[in-house]
Amino acid sequence: MHVLVCPTAFKGTLGASTAAEAMAAGVLAARPDARVRLLPLSDGGPGLIEALRSGRGGDVERHEVAGPLGATTAARLLWAAPAPRSRPARRAILESADACGLHLLGERRAPVDAHSRGVGELVRIAMESDAESLVIGLGGSACTDGGTGMARALGFRFLDMRGEELPPGGGALSRLERIIPADKPRADFVALTDVSATLNGPEGAARVYGPQKGADPDQVELLAEGLERLAERLNRDLGADVAGIAGAGAAGGLGAGCAAFLGARLVPGSDWVMERVGFQAALAEADAVITGEGAFDPTSRQGKVTGRVLAAAAEADVPVHLVCGRLETSTPEAAMALDVRSLGAGGDHFDEAGSVTPAGIARLAELSFRLPRNMC
Repeated sequence: MHVLVCPTAFKGTLGASTAAEAMAAGVLAARPDARVRLLPLSDGGPGLIEALRSGRGGDVERHEVAGPLGATTAARLLWAAPAPRSRPARRAILESADACGLHLLGERRAPVDAHSRGVGELVRIAMESDAESLVIGLGGSACTDGGTGMARALGFRFLDMRGEELPPGGGALSRLERIIPADKPRADFVALTDVSATLNGPEGAARVYGPQKGADPDQVELLAEGLERLAERLNRDLGADVAGIAGAGAAGGLGAGCAAFLGARLVPGSDWVMERVGFQAALAEADAVITGEGAFDPTSRQGKVTGRVLAAAAEADVPVHLVCGRLETSTPEAAMALDVRSLGAGGDHFDEAGSVTPAGIARLAELSFRLPRNMC
């Protein structure tokens, strides 16, 4: 029996590789004769570098950059190994969450003040190291600043009606009057989106994801007003019409910022990663698949990597098992021939801090392969 083990990160607790190793241990406990292949995945959010380095190799550098509230934090650049038989290229890959991730704030939340400046500092470091192309993974951010923090680090200026610099963070954008442009870095930019949300509207960055970053109703409206103002000024001052682009709302509007300030192409991160690590070839050899993430909810089927794995396995008629920290969906999973194990079922699956444990994931993976399907 060939089992493809392909989770993404359990955000804030376990990386994709650690989760994959735990799942594999559980599968082998239930089926010692199984041949498992570990293929950690990412949709562009946290875990991107881990997944790509596991599947394709490359060298990782660490740099000190500004975190979401200004204090320095260590962030990574992955210098990707060239594809076989291709011209060696200087391609750098970064995770925006390394610089502006919600996890960097611990229990604190700062939806109005948090910013993406560190992402721009990483971009600048990559360009100073002669990157020919740059891939930016979006997702897991603490900010809703539309990428203006990133742009400030690259020389863009954001002024109010008095001609004074706005303070960082999405909370000030409602007062934005003028954008002073800077030269766009010369490279091919790709931004990997983990959601298909647009910048504005009822399904936009502020109203859907603002509360997840700690914004109360008044702050949500302030952030939404700021992003609407930003979209207007991007169109007027830079000629960048980004408001309706799918994925522009990713990472608190950083998707829109990548498109407007860098000229980046926005592409679904899950598809991009799965193609480059050889997911379809691995699926073709599999008799069963096991995947998982921290919380499986309705957004998981809207471009996120776990939803893409489920869809691909169903299309290939390969049985699929799902392990997650929390199950937050009303979808009748049994009707989709999907075996679901949620860590929220209790037991010793969490540590004293409430974090998912590898032992908990291994145990549920074992149950999933040992017991009859759809019997939790």
